Order: sequence, then structure tokens, then C-alpha cells
Amino acid sequence: MKLGFLAFLVIGTVLIIRQQQAMPYQHDEGMVFGTVYHIAYQSDKNYKADIERELQKVDNALSMFNQESVISRINRNEDVVVDKMFKEVFQLAERVSQETDGAFDITVAPLVNAWGFGFKEGVHPDQHTVDSLLHIIGYEHVKCQDDRIVKGDRRMMLDCSAIAKGYGCDVVARMLKKKGVNNYMVEIGGEVATAGVNDQREPWHIGVNAPSPSGDGDSGKLQAVLKLKDKALATSGNYRNFYYMGGKKYAHTIDPKTGYPVQHNILSATVLANDCATADAYATAFMVMGLDGAREVLEKHSELMAYLIYTDEKGKYSIWYSPSMRQRIIEE
Repeated sequence: MKLGFLAFLVIGTVLIIRQQQAMPYQHDEGMVFGTVYHIAYQSDKNYKADIERELQKVDNALSMFNQESVISRINRNEDVVVDKMFKEVFQLAERVSQETDGAFDITVAPLVNAWGFGFKEGVHPDQHTVDSLLHIIGYEHVKCQDDRIVKGDRRMMLDCSAIAKGYGCDVVARMLKKKGVNNYMVEIGGEVATAGVNDQREPWHIGVNAPSPSGDGDSGKLQAVLKLKDKALATSGNYRNFYYMGGKKYAHTIDPKTGYPVQHNILSATVLANDCATADAYATAFMVMGLDGAREVLEKHSELMAYLIYTDEKGKYSIWYSPSMRQRIIEE
């Protein structure tokens, strides 16, 4: 009797596994947050309509290009009750700001705009302009109280662009999990959330772009390929976002403390975390903190891993990564 039941159990398990392996992978793509998304997931049903509904919710909360979004209304000082998504992102941003001593700061919007990297075209600000804007920068001067954002100064503006794509990945990932999807890869503008395995029954393979030899962008080649399973990844890189003015190279990452674009040696920071919004925020923070600052934070947070591309003292490209990252590197 027991042997018969055991045989039935084994056969049933084998059939379930075969059925799961035979289930097709869906592939959806589109535009969101001004960039492209690609999503692959194993399911008999296509969920693109559901995916885009979830992404629209994120846009309605966090997009500075959407004039009716929660963040746009906050920046106009309207009396608005924040929704669950905005509150979740705000609280995460606050925690990361505290953990990075303000290197990550969503109040940096006025400086971003002044330097011309935000939603307005700016000009090279002078020292007086930078100093005046620093008076309205600082995550500690804005709070969420009774589901409303309270600013220390009405001129303060919020910018969640350094966390929104990662959060969008998380939102879609949660939706797929609720639908019973166990294997998926959600990618929005280079930020990635994964679970399970790909259609080859292997961990998801995610590439890290290599800088070009001339230093004027990414080379189109991969510096490394990482294997991800039930992890999220985000990358922030200065070699893809900068401009020259007056013979100087200005990166797109602004240091909230100095008011100027960072001049650190990190060219790109790729961070692995349990959720993509967290990875996104820390990747931006590491670009501000530099190699030594990033390593100090990583020593305190074992749940994070990083793959950092930087220039050494001789100006050559070098790599540093968390010891625990070694087992995730497929090729270099």
C-alpha cells in the first residue's frame, strides 16, 4: 500500500515537472518612464495588459513627466494624499539616504535641473546658483506625515528617477507572483528583477556593459555576465551620461552635498539586492560615494552585492566586486 502510494507520488511529481517545463515563456515589451521594458515569464497566459496597468500606476505615482502624478502635484505644492506606491518608495528612499549619509537624496531635483540633466534644459550654474540651491536640498527636511508630504521649504522638489525604474520592476514582479508565475525576468531600462529560471532551465543571464576605450560611453560590449535567480540588479553609470563644457567632463550624477557633478573614480556601479528599488537606489549612491565609500556601505550590508568598474591611479579601467559576487559571474 505504502509502495503504491509512493509510486503514485513520484509519477505525479514527474508529470507536474514535465508540464511545467513544457509551459511556454511569454515575451512582452513596450515603453515606460521614457525607456523600453522587456519582460519574459513562463505562463500559458499573456499578462501584457496587466503589466501595463501596473506600470501606469507607478507612472501615476512617480513620473515627473506626468503632470498629474503624485510627485508632480507635490512639487507644485498641491494638497495631495500620497498613494501606497509613492509612500513605499519615499520610505525606502529615506532609509537608503540614512544608510549612505545622504549620498542618495530624492530632494536633489533643483540641482539636477540646474545642471541640465532633469526634465528642463539647464545651463552651467555658477557657484552662487549652486550655493543658493543647496539651501533647499536635504532629505532630512522633507517628511511623510499622515499620508502627506511636508517640506521644510516650499521650494523643495522631489525626484524619484533614480529609483522609479527599479520600483517598476518590483511592482511587475509582485503582480506576476500573484498570478502564480514562478519564472520571470523583468527589465526596465537596464534594471532587472528575476525569479526562478529562464527557458533553458538556467539562472537568468544578465550582462554588465563595458566602458569604451576612449571613455566616451559604453563600448557595446559586455564587461561581465552575471547569473541571477531570485535577485534584482540595477546599474548606474557615468560613462553613458555626461557632457563636455569648457573642456571639462560633467557626469550626470550630482553630489547632494556639494551641488556639483561627482568626480569620483567609479564609472559604473552594478548592485544586486533582494528587490530592484533597493538595488537602484544604492547603485546611484555608490556613484556619489566613490569606491571607498561604496565598500564601507557594503561591509555593513551583507544582503547587498556590487560589481564596480572604476579608473585606477594610472587612469586604467579596473574591476572590484563583492566576494560573494564571484559565484555569480559567468564570464569576464
